[in-house]
Amino acid sequence: MSSQVSYVKSGRTRQKARTQSALMEAARELMSQGVIPTVEDAAAQAGVSRATAYRYFPDQRALLGSAYPIIETRSLLPEGAPEEVVERVRLVTRGILDSIVANEVALRAQLRISLEESGTRAELPLRRGRRIMWFQDALAPLHSELRPRPLRRVTLALTSVVSLEVFIWLVDLGGLSRKAAVEQIVWTAEQIVRSATAP
Repeated sequence: MSSQVSYVKSGRTRQKARTQSALMEAARELMSQGVIPTVEDAAAQAGVSRATAYRYFPDQRALLGSAYPIIETRSLLPEGAPEEVVERVRLVTRGILDSIVANEVALRAQLRISLEESGTRAELPLRRGRRIMWFQDALAPLHSELRPRPLRRVTLALTSVVSLEVFIWLVDLGGLSRKAAVEQIVWTAEQIVRSATAP
């Protein structure tokens, strides 16, 4: 058990849970403003002392990983995921899109930063590329069917379509509701896989 979890679980757990939640909410609020918060930033925003904040989150990665669990997620597939590739891709696609919808304000802020400030993209936690890894996981059953180059082409096609940029385009310029934009992207992802695996 990590020291972070041990501290929260020991003594005055309700008060500690409230403090932890306040720090995570402060981090999300700062992210929505385009600020990549440090532990100190979140502490100031939440009105908590730095020493107290560090008892909950020893570093920035722990803070952001708790505020946005998807940052540290290595697979979006549930335990016992199906072997059928279209269904696996559908599950991963919906997982990514659920996160986009839930964190849209913060994601838009980080996208704006990445476009305005060169060299910052690698520093933006919600803009780091994990979709390739997630889709590689979803497409794992195809390793025996497709050679490496075609498989990578499918992976990159999915990664480029299932993205914040496409979601924003569909909503802001395409005029779709958020729900309709999600369904459009899911449909497109399914068609990419079906086309790649067609006999």
